[in-house]
Amino acid sequence: MAKLRFATSAALSLVLAIPAVAQTASTPAAAPASPAAAPAADPAQRNAITNAALPAAEAAMKAHVMFLASDAMKGRDAGSPEYDIAAQYVASQFYAAGLRPMGDDGSYLQKVPLITVKAKDQGSFAYQPPKGAPVPMAFGKDYVPGTNPSKPVTSVDASLAFVGFGIVEPGSKRDDYAGVDVKGKIVLMFGGAPESLHPELRAHFGSTATKRAIAMAKGAVGVLTIEPTAGMITMAAAGYQRSRVTWEKGGVGFDPAPRAPGLGMISQAFAQTLFAGSRLKWTDVVKGAGSAETRFKATVLPGRIAAAINTEWTPLPSSNVVGLLPGGDPKLKGEYVVLSAHLDHVGVGRAVNGDTIYNGAEDNAVGIASLIEEAKKFKASGTPPKRSILFLAVTAEEKGLVGAEYFANNPTVPKGAMVADVNLDMPIITYKFEDVIAFGADRSTLGPIVRKAAASIGVGFSPDPMPEQGLFTRSDHYRFVQQGIPSVFLWPGQAGPGKAAVDDFFKNHYHKPSDEVWQMPALDWSQGVRFVDVNYAIAREIADGAERPRWNKGDFFGLLYGGFGAK
Repeated sequence: MAKLRFATSAALSLVLAIPAVAQTASTPAAAPASPAAAPAADPAQRNAITNAALPAAEAAMKAHVMFLASDAMKGRDAGSPEYDIAAQYVASQFYAAGLRPMGDDGSYLQKVPLITVKAKDQGSFAYQPPKGAPVPMAFGKDYVPGTNPSKPVTSVDASLAFVGFGIVEPGSKRDDYAGVDVKGKIVLMFGGAPESLHPELRAHFGSTATKRAIAMAKGAVGVLTIEPTAGMITMAAAGYQRSRVTWEKGGVGFDPAPRAPGLGMISQAFAQTLFAGSRLKWTDVVKGAGSAETRFKATVLPGRIAAAINTEWTPLPSSNVVGLLPGGDPKLKGEYVVLSAHLDHVGVGRAVNGDTIYNGAEDNAVGIASLIEEAKKFKASGTPPKRSILFLAVTAEEKGLVGAEYFANNPTVPKGAMVADVNLDMPIITYKFEDVIAFGADRSTLGPIVRKAAASIGVGFSPDPMPEQGLFTRSDHYRFVQQGIPSVFLWPGQAGPGKAAVDDFFKNHYHKPSDEVWQMPALDWSQGVRFVDVNYAIAREIADGAERPRWNKGDFFGLLYGGFGAK
């Protein structure tokens, strides 16, 4: 699973006006260590855990995880040789499960043209007040440049408009642009979104991608954000050349809002200069900026800014793995249910107790093992599903859901024929789960299907236990949502012993070297098999259903992305 983002890092990502390519973290904060090293361990202890005898179904899951999360895979960082080996392993397992190759050129691999994107240099910014000579702006004091993956050189010279938090949300009758025509202007805004919104909408409207998409729709030619707290610009300047990842399209990087590039961040001290002579006083802006609930009056500012940023990118080729189980119904086999899980993890990083390899056993080798075993379960059933099923292992989830984004935009089947996605990301199986959670289930007819599948193995269904995290927008299924496809993200629930187990994982093992088979609390492979059973029941119900899944009428995301049934 992509890294959980808390207040400071989230705010910094937003104020930098980074495109959607970098909404989730890629690697641990420290520079990679070399050579990779695993901690010394008692061989008897390690062998007792890894070599324990298990029933066949449990042993099969464990075998996948032992390979994918081994030290030899060095954390399966997208674009690394080890990731490529892991992809070949999954392809071989898809073959063994009887799936047809649905990648490129008759293979199981879909090439994903990942690229790393970063600021080439400090760029240059200058402020032109209403009267007098231009005022050069100082890097690291007045501004920090952003990046534009769609252009190596970006130059914008335009007047300014302040639009508060840059949110347009009809449900709450909020339009931060109201009363101002920003066509041809640079918009200036704060990061963040109101806590009064539904958590999933708050995550959506708080993202840089959404803010820039709204700005582009309004005709803005660039976006500048104001640092949320005075002095944060110093921290931003220190990491301004941090690489981010997107995919190549037409010779440049993919950007969902290319006509409103994220030009960068300006300091509060310099922002005060921009408001000089404005009807909106800077003291009132500072007072209201402490809460995204504040509805500022959109205001054209007196001067203009000339901003030049330079972006460079480097190829980081990787691949998704795609296998097909053809449907058996002549009328329905042309529709596809997608079952997805991410194959990558975060690679090699800061040493913790002497270990620099972030193995990613739970995150997400267990999810990939579930995907493989579910494919085998379908074949072993002897009854093909009515609809076809795509089994999809994606790259670069940890770098911003990029592999899933690439596939959702460039599927190897007709895009309109994909009727649902069920995503498996970091199922925690250290306890006997009593319920399941499906983020996004209540937005479509997938909800009743998940409830029925859970009941079929004797477990309950629970609502999102941590809505403040906005997980519906934070895993690979969301890239399918953005194509209008009903989607859910499935997890074992937190009833009974679940909450303590989940809390322990996030506190002690999430995105840490200890996320490996032998270091964590013992993985309960019987729960992995139960998790596969739930997934199988969900996928079977979707694939054999009389009607394709549909969005609930009026659902926000269904309407936003033109999903089936939402109108």
